[in-house]
Amino acid sequence: MNWFDFRLGKKHQPRPVKLAATLALYALLATSGATVYAQTPEPQRGGTLNIVLNAEPPTLVALSTVATPSLSVSGKVTEGLLKYDFDLNPQPQLATAWEVSPDGKTYTFHLRKGVKWHDGQDFTSADVAYSIELLKKYHPRGASTFASVTEVKTPDANTAVIELSQPAPYLLRALTAAESPMLPKHIYENTDPLKNPNGSAPIGTGPYLFSQWERGSHLILKRNPNYWDKEKPYVDQIVIRFIPDASSRSVAFETGTVDLGYRSPVALSDLDRLKAIPKLAFETKGTSYSYNVSSLQFNLDDEHFKNLKVRQAIAHTLDRELIRKVAYYGYATVTTSPIAPGLKDFHDPSPSPYALDIKRANQLLDEAGYPRDAKGIRFKTTLDYNPISDGLKPTGEIVRSSLAKIGIDVTLRSQDLSAFVKRVYTDRDFSFTLNGHSNLFDPTVGVQRVYWSKNFRKGVPFSNASHYQNAEVDRLLEEAQTENDPAVRKQKFIEFQKIVGRELPDISLISPQYITIYNRRVHDHSLTADGIENTLSDVWVEAQK
Repeated sequence: MNWFDFRLGKKHQPRPVKLAATLALYALLATSGATVYAQTPEPQRGGTLNIVLNAEPPTLVALSTVATPSLSVSGKVTEGLLKYDFDLNPQPQLATAWEVSPDGKTYTFHLRKGVKWHDGQDFTSADVAYSIELLKKYHPRGASTFASVTEVKTPDANTAVIELSQPAPYLLRALTAAESPMLPKHIYENTDPLKNPNGSAPIGTGPYLFSQWERGSHLILKRNPNYWDKEKPYVDQIVIRFIPDASSRSVAFETGTVDLGYRSPVALSDLDRLKAIPKLAFETKGTSYSYNVSSLQFNLDDEHFKNLKVRQAIAHTLDRELIRKVAYYGYATVTTSPIAPGLKDFHDPSPSPYALDIKRANQLLDEAGYPRDAKGIRFKTTLDYNPISDGLKPTGEIVRSSLAKIGIDVTLRSQDLSAFVKRVYTDRDFSFTLNGHSNLFDPTVGVQRVYWSKNFRKGVPFSNASHYQNAEVDRLLEEAQTENDPAVRKQKFIEFQKIVGRELPDISLISPQYITIYNRRVHDHSLTADGIENTLSDVWVEAQK
């Protein structure tokens, strides 16, 4: 059910739900002897929810990082203005209603009354204004998300008015707890936000209170007894465990040490075995806020890959379906576009102009001036892969085998995430790489950064690593950034996809399907588009029998 009339210029409030009539009907059926099917069990109070992460978060507040471990913790303590259903329709969180002006340049949010920070101070519009200022300055995506924000007005304690210099049609979807956390002004004001102790012991408005951070081991969050949604949360505490080894995470699910993990928390090769365990269940909902595309990304300053014919030859060689089946065990969707298939409003499903064709690939390399030597090798190169995804290393092995068929000798190089990021984005000491990029909820936020020439920024992770420059692409991306007409905006993104599909600064391969694993005694954990990254205020755990 959509709870909001999502139209510009209209006030957004929940549609009335005929709860009393529904309850009366159930009572009538019960007294008449009729059977009522599929009743939702009543939430139980108490207990501990054990969540597993594959890495320890660098900070517990998602102000200056988009690292997944931090995102999964931040939203439990620090909330956002809005949450979103699976189709990205906005729903209330700290804001209860909102209006967007017809020109798309004024957003008015009516804030929930009576909300308290965990230290007892009132949450007000001044906190909203200060938070957006911090996000614009310090958040990795905030500079672009809030680029058009000129001022946040606070006409009263419960109203925040965001003024823009130009429309930002994606902005209303950017306000989740993890993506745009609302932070306490009285804690951050007159401090260095990056060094503020709130990052290690956060104070928020959320359903859980920070309790303990045992470095290298776990994090404990306690139930907030003064939460604004009085009936929630249901569990007494959440324990978040850090288990870097994939095999150990699988064992933790098998033994019941952990109850919940998201974004495919175990090795994909273990999924079939774990699915045979009756107490475990698997969910794909709660992932629509952040689709991802894995691609083979070229350094266009490299002596070999600056040649379009070389890139075209490689494109003719790669079998995406093989990568989907072998590297991702089928848990992925083939894509030839940098905008993920999950973003249906923007994705171009057109096939690549470079179909699988080994003969044509060899012709292109001959034309590019790379003949085979006596051993059949045209040139040697090194392929780096991002280690954060289990699927990218086996993808690299497939790429290496595929390119050997056309005389390109590839060495696969592994390194930890920090070394990978430094090599690719700071030192630029790479030829090509297998990488993944989150599209997030809109291409302007998640995709533009990878292809926009103005976002070639040495030292900035997950920016324009290819050093791709195309004036027409820049124009299309910049116009889409401020276009209010959905049809016109979509067409600009379609044109963008066709250009990069021809010019190949990278080769889009697949969009991973993320799996949430949970013990069946855990209920109501993935109710929003961002799933486990949201507040988990509704989650409850059946008592052990």
